[in-house]
Amino acid sequence: MKIVGSHVGTSANRRSWFGIAGAALLIASGAIHLDLYLTGYRTIPTIGWLFLLQVIAAFALAVVIPLTGNWLAAAAGAGFAVSTLGGYLLSLRFGLFGFTEVRTTAGIVAGVIDVAAFAVLAIAAAPGLPRALDPGRRMLPAVAAASVIALVLLGADVASPKTQPVPTGADVLMAGHIGGQTVLTDSKGLTLYWFAPDSSTRSACYGDCAAYWPPVIGDPSAGPGVTGRLGTITRNGGSLQATYDGHPLYTYVGDSAPGQDSGNNLNLNGGLWHIVPVSG
Repeated sequence: MKIVGSHVGTSANRRSWFGIAGAALLIASGAIHLDLYLTGYRTIPTIGWLFLLQVIAAFALAVVIPLTGNWLAAAAGAGFAVSTLGGYLLSLRFGLFGFTEVRTTAGIVAGVIDVAAFAVLAIAAAPGLPRALDPGRRMLPAVAAASVIALVLLGADVASPKTQPVPTGADVLMAGHIGGQTVLTDSKGLTLYWFAPDSSTRSACYGDCAAYWPPVIGDPSAGPGVTGRLGTITRNGGSLQATYDGHPLYTYVGDSAPGQDSGNNLNLNGGLWHIVPVSG
């Protein structure tokens, strides 16, 4: 009996330590999502609410798992982590609720943390599974295999997300119509935007920002009905970015077809974004 009791105690201690580690990983993932939520994702329709729910659920599970030591709580945490990763991968590859994610350092780090949280919490839950659910005790090899597959999928989607944003070439700027308003578009009909932190001579959008909001590069010409003042500014690196009435111009990675303005009034990547009304 002492040997059995010692074995049970060791298993419980091991489960407890895995639960604590998993809770810490959930807190890390939740903290990243909280930072993204506060710095702009809260303004994205549907996605903003999902980020807030993710943060609340991550912190709640991080408290419940180590306090209870229950295998069901650990299993719920593992499922939560892998579903968070799944949402990120779907947004990268296909877009989710009209929002297309791009490759960022924060996203990659959060994805790796979610895989680690899944693996650790699944291991924490495994000893408590009823034998009927895992008769051969094959859970640990299955967790390892699932974690490797998740990392491979993450690596593949990060290496080649659905949209590889590239600067849009400025040829002819056009007048398009969205909801009864005439707005500026590129020659493909994609809505153009201006960024509140910009000035008439300087762009404030580089790095991750420029991945979400590809700048319109080149010296533009005006199509029919476009009579505003056209110009250019020089970006870091020497390329010319098109401007309209003193506003440097951008497209938005979340718009995939003419007539869309899903970037309008978003507070993302350091400031507010607005469609460009056509003057004239």
